[in-house]
Amino acid sequence: MNYDDFINRTVADIPPSGIRKFFDLVSTMDDAISLGVGEPDFVTPWLYRDAAVKSVISGRTGYTANRGDAKLIVEIAKYNRDRFGLDYAENETIVTVGASEGIDLALRTLVSPGDGVLVPDPSYVSYMPNVRIAGGVVKPVRTDISHKFKLTPEALDEAADKTCKILILPYPNNPTGAVLDKSELEALVPVIKKHDLFVISDEIYAELTYGARHVSVASLDGMKERTVTLNGFSKAFAMTGWRIGWFCAPKPVCDAALKVHQYTIMCAPTASQEAAYAALVDGRETEYEQVEYMRDEYDRRRRFSVAMLTDMGLDCFMPGGAFYCFPDIKKVCGSGDEFAERLLLAQKVAVVPGSAFGGGGMTNVRCTYASSIKSLDAAFTRMKKFIEDNK
Repeated sequence: MNYDDFINRTVADIPPSGIRKFFDLVSTMDDAISLGVGEPDFVTPWLYRDAAVKSVISGRTGYTANRGDAKLIVEIAKYNRDRFGLDYAENETIVTVGASEGIDLALRTLVSPGDGVLVPDPSYVSYMPNVRIAGGVVKPVRTDISHKFKLTPEALDEAADKTCKILILPYPNNPTGAVLDKSELEALVPVIKKHDLFVISDEIYAELTYGARHVSVASLDGMKERTVTLNGFSKAFAMTGWRIGWFCAPKPVCDAALKVHQYTIMCAPTASQEAAYAALVDGRETEYEQVEYMRDEYDRRRRFSVAMLTDMGLDCFMPGGAFYCFPDIKKVCGSGDEFAERLLLAQKVAVVPGSAFGGGGMTNVRCTYASSIKSLDAAFTRMKKFIEDNK
């Protein structure tokens, strides 16, 4: 049987994730250290796990409402208001299977075949493939080190054309660690309105900013009506495997998205919703001590990582958010792909080539600092030796 005759051509043409390639290689190597996968090394706090266990033991193992458990949606609304000044009603919220489902859900709801979708480059690996799967046309907006990989009004205005309908706004950014402060977001608003763009704002790293609180674009005047806000529990709450997040948007958009969610997902896992509810209730009652503790630890690792990378002669700016460094390796190798492959074979350290995140990262690699200082020290010591051996 010729399976090529049956597989969707768009799907067939999409390359596999560049992140997973290196993760899979590391899993086959003894004594390898991975700085590749963006996953917190903290265990989900016991209170959240206990809530899920109790829900299972009590027999609460059926579906919730499609939109999500009502009490969880209430807590998400409180969290959005308290932390980011966002005012979303219950009928403007959907509990999703992580922010990842939220990305797919937003694109399939908003994108029609041929619509242009502006995507800052470099950025998270799933945006561009999901745009194509939804039938859209990717319109990369190049960012670079001269602006600390921040999206600028000039770059956005130049990239937007009459086909463009959507802007993905992924800040704090994976892989670069770039953030946009309030004034920088406000500078984008006139361009967004000029081109009549709808914004998909992926804010999964909103709690992981250093030195200043995250500002959500939907909190700015006139922006809630043209924004989908995505967030979740994976990063800040150390709940990656629970696969739980949320999608917030104006009611007409949310109603349309709910249809897609109903027919594809039904609802997010019930036990995960119970754990998420406990995380938000405990967070509010304890002033988010767990979140603050993890952020402080990431901040320590951030400064340590940048110091180690610059000490070995790599150009690396200080990331403002998330938990990634994005050093430029052109002094050592011609491309991030070459650097990553040779480093892995020579020193058993896995990093992700910047090309996995778009054309703007061809001479960069992504190193996550979501690992202990001990692991980071060992990995960067090996990397330094690799660089010295290749001078």
